[in-house]
Amino acid sequence: MAEKKVNPILKLVLELGPIIAFFVGYGRLKEQVFTIGGVEYSGFIVATATFVPLFIFTTWLLYWLTGKVSRMQLMTLVLVVVFGGLTIWFNDERFFKMKPTMIYLLFAGMLGFGLLRGKSYLKLLMEELMPLRNEGWMILTKRMATFFFGLAVLNEVIWRTMSTDAWVNFKTFGLTAAVFLFFMTQSRVFQTYAVEEEDEASPSA
Repeated sequence: MAEKKVNPILKLVLELGPIIAFFVGYGRLKEQVFTIGGVEYSGFIVATATFVPLFIFTTWLLYWLTGKVSRMQLMTLVLVVVFGGLTIWFNDERFFKMKPTMIYLLFAGMLGFGLLRGKSYLKLLMEELMPLRNEGWMILTKRMATFFFGLAVLNEVIWRTMSTDAWVNFKTFGLTAAVFLFFMTQSRVFQTYAVEEEDEASPSA
């Protein structure tokens, strides 16, 4: 299927929708306990059980609308299904809290592996969005690998030492804000190593 253009606002809604839905669902259900099949489930588990199929649906919808799903999106989908499924199956919220750690460690590991081979895997994923010279991609990839590793460590610290409410707020707003701020602070790299469009037309005589 060829890649198709989609309204950027709609794309953003589909990407962030499941996260916002989880936040809202948890906020409304966190004080409740649900008995299903003789087993008691907390509001966190029920919110997770809603988040997983919603994430699957929005990922499929993005593919249907655009004709393309990035490798990062697919890897995230797999980890959401695996860790969300373990959370529900074992009725243990710790699995879902570990999910961001695994996602960011995976991304950091992949970028780091590429760097060891002298390649920027980030360039393969984002070149169309941010055309940079190779030196720029290598710098950005090193920084992003370090950034992802830092997020993984931070997620572990927060979910292991703080309340579930604090972790949900961190997951919903903190991680998104951190990624946004990271790219904002890389403006010098984008400016210094940007690929300028060359005028291919021959000068008139």
